[in-house]
Amino acid sequence: MQRCVHACASNILGHLLWRQCALTRSQCLSSLGRFSRQMSSWRQLENSNVPSSQEKPKVLITGGLGQLGMGLAEMLRKQYGTDNVILSDIKKPPPHIFRSGPFVYADVLDYKHLRELIINNQITWLVHYSALLSAVGEANVALARKINITGLHNVLDLALENCLRLFVPSTIGAFGPSSPRDPVPDLCVQRPRTIYGVSKVHGELMGEYLHHKHGLDFRCLRYPGVISVNTPPGGGTTDYAVQIFHDALSTGHHECYLRPDTRLPMMHISDCHRATVEFMQAPECQLSLRTYNIAAMSFTPEEVAQEIRKHLPQLKVTYSPDSVRQTIADSWPVRFDDSNARRDWGWAPAFGLEELVSDMLHTIRSKRTSEGLHVNSL
Repeated sequence: MQRCVHACASNILGHLLWRQCALTRSQCLSSLGRFSRQMSSWRQLENSNVPSSQEKPKVLITGGLGQLGMGLAEMLRKQYGTDNVILSDIKKPPPHIFRSGPFVYADVLDYKHLRELIINNQITWLVHYSALLSAVGEANVALARKINITGLHNVLDLALENCLRLFVPSTIGAFGPSSPRDPVPDLCVQRPRTIYGVSKVHGELMGEYLHHKHGLDFRCLRYPGVISVNTPPGGGTTDYAVQIFHDALSTGHHECYLRPDTRLPMMHISDCHRATVEFMQAPECQLSLRTYNIAAMSFTPEEVAQEIRKHLPQLKVTYSPDSVRQTIADSWPVRFDDSNARRDWGWAPAFGLEELVSDMLHTIRSKRTSEGLHVNSL
């Protein structure tokens, strides 16, 4: 954060050059460099404006109505106060979201409106969850490119201009068939083969570039498949690992679109939220990387089905591999090496497969019962 504060005035002026001047992009970079060299005389003034470490962050979450945003907002509001965390999306939220805390309409492709939100609400942390996921992105590459890359650049520019701490999640999909698979380290050949993965690698590299070049406090975690009750599957390749629990308690039959032996890294959503918050809170001096793997467990469809059958012995699973999703899954790692995250900022998961299955079945059963829906007996 200190480097970003020192660079703040030059970032703002450089940003204006970047977006508005008639110079070429290389000339803009040259101008940024000259501005950076003039900053030493401004540092005393800037240091007087550095926020106290005791101040609570003001957080804006984009794409907040997806699988991850609402739960993260709830966790952050418990720590920093309801009014300090603003959820945003382009969809109309259900009434309970309006009641739970601030919500605003925000389209990441609308640069001007996003800038107004950041400035008017004095945002200091930006969590960028807006994205089209793997399988959905392959079905609409043009839209995925627009949201996942153009939207990302808007967020990067605004974070740099306003000296924000920026979190952009990456994914298991950032790796490809030439990557090490068991386990995959933080730093290796990636070369994904989906537009989702390509856009995430682009985000990782752009964020690291802006960190090293201009001091942007960019932070990124590569999420495994995230398993959650609160939102329906959203078009990801690992979504079977959510749907199977709903099917087990409703119909007792799940048709899986992956082969039974397809092993992928997975994580309970509460571990995912906690990792994100702990990573955002970690002092910069502890971070040896800007992008980290995080891991919890790794399992196959057959293994999770067997664990569910300990509670619901009658569960039937059939397999009808979908060529698109199976091809994607086969290009991904089967395990993450997250030793750097564990060493640098103390990451440790709370849920293994047994705990995950018990929690998912209990939570879905309670939810279906409260809604008056049929529930298979445990």
